[in-house]
Amino acid sequence: MDTFFQYLIPISLIAVTVTLFIGLFALFRGGDFGRSYSNKLMRLRVVLQAIAVAVLVAAVWWRHNAGPGG
Repeated sequence: MDTFFQYLIPISLIAVTVTLFIGLFALFRGGDFGRSYSNKLMRLRVVLQAIAVAVLVAAVWWRHNAGPGG
């Protein structure tokens, strides 16, 4: 399970970062693209952040409950 978290944590953090930058790009670009996607991308970022925090909490919980032998 540790290997699972070793891959899942960076993937979730990268997804949040990429979504943030694409959302900021859409926000500052403006026009039709900005109006259509900036708010949706920022909402997606919030959801992805919540998932990333849940993954981090689960990893800490797993590590704590696995004990020295796990």
